[in-house]
This record gives sequence, C-alpha cells and structure tokens, in this order.
Amino acid sequence: MRRLNRKKTLNLMKELDAFPKVPESYLETSASGGTVSLIAFTTIAFLTIMEFTVYRDTWMKYEYEVDKDFTSKLRINIDITVAMRCQYVGADVLDLAETMVSSADGLIYEPVVFDLSPQQKEWQRMLQLIQSRLQEEHSLQDVIFKSAFKGASTALPPREDNSLQSPDACRIHGHLYVNKVAGNFHITVGKAIPHPRGHAHLAALVSHESYNFSHRIDHLSFGELIPGIINPLDGTEKIASDHNQMFQYFITVVPTKLHTYKISAETHQFSVTERERVINHAAGSHGVSGIFMKYDISSLMVTVTEEHMPFWQFLVRLCGIVGGIFSTTGILHGFGRFVAEVIFCRFRLGSYRSTSVPLPDGHTSNHLPLITDNSTH
Repeated sequence: MRRLNRKKTLNLMKELDAFPKVPESYLETSASGGTVSLIAFTTIAFLTIMEFTVYRDTWMKYEYEVDKDFTSKLRINIDITVAMRCQYVGADVLDLAETMVSSADGLIYEPVVFDLSPQQKEWQRMLQLIQSRLQEEHSLQDVIFKSAFKGASTALPPREDNSLQSPDACRIHGHLYVNKVAGNFHITVGKAIPHPRGHAHLAALVSHESYNFSHRIDHLSFGELIPGIINPLDGTEKIASDHNQMFQYFITVVPTKLHTYKISAETHQFSVTERERVINHAAGSHGVSGIFMKYDISSLMVTVTEEHMPFWQFLVRLCGIVGGIFSTTGILHGFGRFVAEVIFCRFRLGSYRSTSVPLPDGHTSNHLPLITDNSTH
C-alpha cells in the first residue's frame, strides 16, 4: 500500500514537471547554434561581472527636512593666516542677536612666515586642483563623503625647511561656539573690545602702512570636525593690491547629517560667494579694511545616507540577465535560420529556370517538360 502511494505521488510530481526532458537522440545541433551559444555565454559572463561590480558599489541618498534644532551651539573651525603681525589684528564674531564672541574663547594667535615652503606650496596646489574639479564635477563630493576619516589629512603640513626668516604673519586657528543665527566672523585691524552698542577695534595705534590683509584660508568649516572632508574655502589664497582692502565671503550654511558605513556624524556643508574691493572714501567706496565672513544658517537640514543594493535585488537582476540573453539569442537565432532558409530556397528554385521548347508550328513553349514514367526508362 505504501509503495502504491509512493508511486502515485511520483507520477503526480512528473505531471507537474514544468521542465520536460527531451532525449538527446531527438536533439539537432549545428555550427550556427554553437556560435550563438558561445556568444551568449560570453555576454552572460561579461554582464554578470559588471552586475557584481554594481552590487559592490554604494551610492549616497539625499533627504531634506526642516531643521528644528535652534537651541544648540554652532561650532566654527578656523585656520587662517593673515600677512600682518599678531599684535596688529583681532578676530571675533558678532551675530544678529548682538552677541559677541571674542577670539579669546577658543582661537590661538601664532606668529608665522606667510610664504609657504616648497612642500606646503605643493600641498596648496593639489588642494586648489581638487577644489576646481569639485566645482566642475559635483558627483565627486559623494566620493569624499565615502572616504571621510580614511582619506588623507587636509591640514597644512608643517614646514620642512626650518626657515630662519622672522615671522611676518599671524596664523589664527582654533574653534568658536556661536548661536545658530546669522552672524559675521571678521578679522580686522586692532584687538576687539566690548561696547554697549556692539563692539569696536583699537585701530588707532596701528600705522596705516602696516595694513596688509593678504591671507590664506587653510581650513574653514562648521560643525563637527571630520578629517578627510574638503570644504569650499580650504586652500584659498588672496593677495591684497592695496593697504585699504576689504575681502568679503557670503556663506550659506546647511546642517548635514552624514551616515555612511564608516562614520555617523553631524556636520555642516556650505556654499560661498566672494567679493573684494578697495576702500576709498573719496570715490564712494566706504567700509572697513579686513576679512569679513558673513554666514547665514539654512532652515533646511540634509541627511546624507550611504546605501547598498540588497542581495535579493542583485539575484533578481542576475536572473533577468541570464534569462533575457538566452531568450533573446534564441529568438535571433531562429529568425536568422528562417531568413537563411528563405534565401537558400529562392536560390534553389532559381536553378530550375524555364526552357524554351520549339513546337512544329514554329511557336515556342516556356513550360517545363513533364516527367513521365516512360522518360525514366
């Protein structure tokens, strides 16, 4: 009884077989079929390798939402070298809420030589080249996000020539914490002093001939400091053509949450517009000589997430490649054989062309002669 049930079950499974087997003696092979099969297998192998490369790659997904965090502080990371002595310049931040943040809260004034050493010049040249490529190809920013914390350091390397030249510039570096409102970070003549209506700088004690706001921005960023991230102003160098010159940078800061397979951090991206002009009150160009970075905080927050193709999607795409190529090559091979047979049949019919047979009355007959049984003897 058990054997009978097993036999019925086996017969039922055979009836459900969607892949019936054909005996090899019924199969017909051909050279054209072998050629098409070889092409199909080669194409499948090539596309499979390409699909696996796509599966291993990742991409960045951008999502936008309203930034509801208004109470936290914004960190500004600064590393700027000004071609003036440290006792002649002062840096501070003044925001729209009339809140002043002095440089003493986190900035360091370090006397240095303004001219770079050969190794530092090479570093600056490479950084400026990267900046120009980023402006032309925005997709490179995704590569920088992926390589954060594992890429090369973007900090200016130390001098290797041990220059004996006396310091003629001031490197202002460090970080400040400010309110998340629009503000103005500036470097101008004289140290900043608090004032009931804002603030002022002690510029009267500095000679006008000492003014030189040629500067180099080695690093400027907002938010958490992430090694490997290149910011828009990194590597910027400006040379003043006049003692009384103003350099302005209008910056729009966008809060950014970065989530990759390597890191998860909260930082800020920013875009910048530059402007510079000579201060000449007689010509109507008013203002104060110095470096002014006016920043504004965007109300939108960007979430950048690194994504990867799911394994099931990779299998579905791979099955589509294999099945599609087999089906397509089978159809093309069948169509090619049909066209070849039609052409060859036409050639064969053309070999049996009609012949002219003379008749007794002088006419001709174009019909083929009939083949009778007697004609075969």
